[in-house]
Amino acid sequence: MASDNRRSQIATGRLRAEDYSENFSDLHPLLSPHEAYVEADRCYFCHDAPCMNACPTSIDIPKFIRQIQTGNPIGSARTIFEQNILGGMCARVCPTETLCEQVCVREEAEGKPVLIGQLQRFATDHYMSHRNQPFDRAAATSKKIAVIGAGPAGLACAHRLAMHGHDVAIFDSRKKPGGLNEYGIAAYKTVNDFAQREVEFVLSIGGITLETGKQLGRDFTLEDLRSDYDAVFLGLGMSGVNKLGLDAEDLEGCVDAVDYIADLRQAPDLAALPVGRNVVVIGGGMTAVDAAVQSKLLGAETVTMVYRRGADRMNASEYEQELAQIKGVKITCWAQPVRLVEGEKGKLAGVEFEYTREAAGKLEGTGEKFILDADMVFKAIGQKFDAGPINGGKQALDLTGGRIKVDESRRTNLADVWAGGDCVIGGDDLTVAAVEDGKVAAEAINKFLGS
Repeated sequence: MASDNRRSQIATGRLRAEDYSENFSDLHPLLSPHEAYVEADRCYFCHDAPCMNACPTSIDIPKFIRQIQTGNPIGSARTIFEQNILGGMCARVCPTETLCEQVCVREEAEGKPVLIGQLQRFATDHYMSHRNQPFDRAAATSKKIAVIGAGPAGLACAHRLAMHGHDVAIFDSRKKPGGLNEYGIAAYKTVNDFAQREVEFVLSIGGITLETGKQLGRDFTLEDLRSDYDAVFLGLGMSGVNKLGLDAEDLEGCVDAVDYIADLRQAPDLAALPVGRNVVVIGGGMTAVDAAVQSKLLGAETVTMVYRRGADRMNASEYEQELAQIKGVKITCWAQPVRLVEGEKGKLAGVEFEYTREAAGKLEGTGEKFILDADMVFKAIGQKFDAGPINGGKQALDLTGGRIKVDESRRTNLADVWAGGDCVIGGDDLTVAAVEDGKVAAEAINKFLGS
């Protein structure tokens, strides 16, 4: 049984004020000009550019690194923004260790790749600190496009459409734009309100209006938008959270990791955010890592991530797993939750797990069980797309696997509706992939509108 319930508590202010500032400081501080030059000089500028091929947005990586090496960070940033207008955020949150840096020749030869992500941040931060919008808006076309969702996909789509001279209206259900970048990223990865500064940077192209607090299915329907606009882009993200499927999930202390991360991101005072003494995080993806690490940084004494399969099957990269362990998080694999243990007054006291194994390719329990003390458990076993807001019209969108079905141009089965980001089937659940979806859809919409 769970033990020591008298010490189990969810509390605020576990640390000194200065500890919060230190714990949530920038994970990778900006390179100095000298550091950037030295790192850029390590690049071989490969003619076949495996790093560029691994980038979902096809940034010309050798070119932008060469521009840094030759003392032209402004030109370097423009090279990045031509393919990825959210290059600043992607430099902070993109899993470069499994994309461009994984295929870097330096990684293959030395086990130490060129720090492409940090070089990208050096260039984009330099540009945003010294210059305004890098692109001019084309002559107005009088065409109007509605973009639903002010996350990475929606922002990238809106910016590219505005460049072509179209008028774009972005609608987002939350109070602040940015989507995942604003509400879903670990606070130590995007400090100093960068997400909002980047939104302002994107919107500065002109021709884009933004309305927050407006929700599809509540304030307007898809049919309304198709009637009022020449085209529609859906960047709805993943608003639903998967349940554990256990009894007593309403116990005090049982929390959705996504909601908690959003609360942390918006908290004006981290000391006022409650955190457990003994925290258990169920899941093996990026959300699970972010919840686990930030719980530890908020002052939790023990934090354990539990995943039902092996570490090699986790969606979180090896780098992120190592980061969690460095920060004091224990990772337990091959175990699945079977029961939430209730303590006094309806509060969570622990989680019972069963060890698992694979047999004939299927996961099964071994019958052996154990209990972890926990006054706080985070559910981080994935999100799901809520199709409710897009249903009910005369013409329905095709869904596959619970997400919107699109073609290579991100067009849906409706001729004037496109979609991208996490809400579409085949999405990689990455900021950089969402940006590419928005960019590809924008070019397809522009062609559809005859421009």
